[in-house]
Amino acid sequence: MVTTARRQHSFSQPQATEVAGHPQLPILPEWPRDTIGVLATADDTLHAIPVSWPVRAGDRRILLSLMNHRGSLTRLRARPEVVLMILAGGNVAVSAGGFARVVADPMPDAPDYVAVALQIDTIEDHRQGAFLVETGIQRTVVDGTELAYLEARFATLHEIARRIA
Repeated sequence: MVTTARRQHSFSQPQATEVAGHPQLPILPEWPRDTIGVLATADDTLHAIPVSWPVRAGDRRILLSLMNHRGSLTRLRARPEVVLMILAGGNVAVSAGGFARVVADPMPDAPDYVAVALQIDTIEDHRQGAFLVETGIQRTVVDGTELAYLEARFATLHEIARRIA
């Protein structure tokens, strides 16, 4: 029954890569401002954390703000290979893999955060014809002060993106 349904629902997908088995995108898609991503870093084991409002800073660059005491920051400084998974509204479902580097430590006007640039090498497309990502990962900031702080960091990341483009 599932096989029959899959045959009846046709859609086109890019060619799968031999290495990952997932279709590749040539550039990063656009995503909504309030997107939550999942950043994976590694040491002896793999670690993943949610990151708020990643900024698309070019076709193959993403900027993030990370708290300066996060274990993920320590790991990416020691081993800069990272993957950022984004599931967002507009049917965005990608894993962006590449290398991270700190570009502002501390961030201007946010002394407890650093700005991190991800230079993306691979963009795996996880969209499927049978499913749509309509809203992505959602969360509500219930503290108005924290929301204002997040909005300020987001604006700073956009400013940094313009400088390093």
